[in-house]
Amino acid sequence: MAGLVAKKCITPLVVMRRITSPEYTVQAAYHKKVVDHYENPRNVGSLDKTSKNVGTGLVGAPACGDVMKLQIEVDDQGKIVDARFKTFGCGSAIASSSLVTEWVKGKSINEALTIKNTDIAKELSLPPVKLHCSMLAEDAIKAALNDYRLKQQDGKIEAVKVSN
Repeated sequence: MAGLVAKKCITPLVVMRRITSPEYTVQAAYHKKVVDHYENPRNVGSLDKTSKNVGTGLVGAPACGDVMKLQIEVDDQGKIVDARFKTFGCGSAIASSSLVTEWVKGKSINEALTIKNTDIAKELSLPPVKLHCSMLAEDAIKAALNDYRLKQQDGKIEAVKVSN
């Protein structure tokens, strides 16, 4: 039986390939934290993108085709109270998105900006070939926070227009 054999139908995560005889089985697998976030992703979904308290970041990596949407909801005190993601990509991209939603909750906007791709990669034990996934997650945080800040500025401009 030549070719690829998938374990638990998770082709992107665990793939076995048979090598010529004698039959050896080689298994290439992600770290258990990546598998956990992939199989049990946290905070999948969307928030109301029209809400002034929700920032949306949509980023992509043309080289590999990964696309990540991260949304954050910020309360009146400037704390991130909720985060959601939708990601089209490999297990590392999904795991990076899932991890980031857990990390940003409860942080202030400035604290969330201190999350770096190196921290994400280290936590998930990403190999060098998958570092772009952690970079994408960091970019998604920055994009979502930037969108939130723009909405806050637009609200202030609208308030000035109304008062004039």
